[in-house]
Amino acid sequence: MKAEELIALTEERVRTELASNGSGHDWYHVDRVRKTALFIAKSEGNGDLLIVELAALLHDIADHKYHNGDEEIGFKTAEEFLSELNVDKSTIIHITKIIQEISFKGAGVRTLMSTVEGKIVQDADRLDAIGAIGIARTFAYGGHKNRPMYDPNIKPVCHTSFAAYKVSTAPTINHFYEKLLMLKDLMNTKTGKAIAEKRHNILTEFLSNFYQEWDGTDYQSE
Repeated sequence: MKAEELIALTEERVRTELASNGSGHDWYHVDRVRKTALFIAKSEGNGDLLIVELAALLHDIADHKYHNGDEEIGFKTAEEFLSELNVDKSTIIHITKIIQEISFKGAGVRTLMSTVEGKIVQDADRLDAIGAIGIARTFAYGGHKNRPMYDPNIKPVCHTSFAAYKVSTAPTINHFYEKLLMLKDLMNTKTGKAIAEKRHNILTEFLSNFYQEWDGTDYQSE
């Protein structure tokens, strides 16, 4: 099967799987990750572009967050799909390994990628979690889970296991401290680091404005 046909079939499958997702993990998230990953790969002059594109497209095909915390369903779903298309075994192993390793698993949990392509896709996925769109996605997910925006009495937690991180029900603002603000320093590539720097600043500016409005100091100082 030609690469173009394989990509087209993968796009179709992912669009179908994520059509009803309104929590920020939809087709448009996947498409942004795909575009960013290809940009990083080309900028770095590194990585197999087909592996990068397929892994980016399939990285959220069955996210554990929507399947009762099942950590295996994502890579198994991708493996089954690629096998049905008769993709060669080594490519399938490479892509499913990326899907297994890509997720953030808690502030105290190391999540290193085994391959260059994995590092690229992980950077692209994490970049979509920060900046203006990252903020929007964070609150979309928080609303999906019926979480409060903010509770000053509930402090952020440094999760030391994926099990603890997965079951957290903390307010949405806590997620900035438990994950998003850390991502800038966890980028794997030079290109990812450069993009993350700008998007990180958007996060910190947003939080500053949020607290000012929460406390009413934005208008009291005028």
